[in-house]
Amino acid sequence: MEIAIIAHDGKKVDMVQFLNKNIELLRQEKIKLIATGTTGGKAEKAGFKVKKMLSGPMGGDAQIAARVAEGKTKMVLFFKDPLASHAHEVDINMLLRVCDVHNVPIATNEASAQLLLSAITLLP
Repeated sequence: MEIAIIAHDGKKVDMVQFLNKNIELLRQEKIKLIATGTTGGKAEKAGFKVKKMLSGPMGGDAQIAARVAEGKTKMVLFFKDPLASHAHEVDINMLLRVCDVHNVPIATNEASAQLLLSAITLLP
């Protein structure tokens, strides 16, 4: 199962902490992580194997949206910073829309991300 991880600058530390909290599940062979560039770099430094796309503002959100549309990415964990403005807001909204169109679960905070990962443990 391919899971995309994305985090705004103010949430990257939270994302790495979340990944470490769920390390046993995320290091299973059936889980493949992809990420926007900077988030992926932080995850790699924490010891995770990640396929990195471009950074979000440079098109990484769009690359992940394309993988969702192609049926490759099955879940998106996107720790958004609701207190900051983002120059690439259009790309963010496009990713949210593509997930909705293709019925792919997307979590935008740690609580919803934890619920989604917990559901994986229920899969065969």
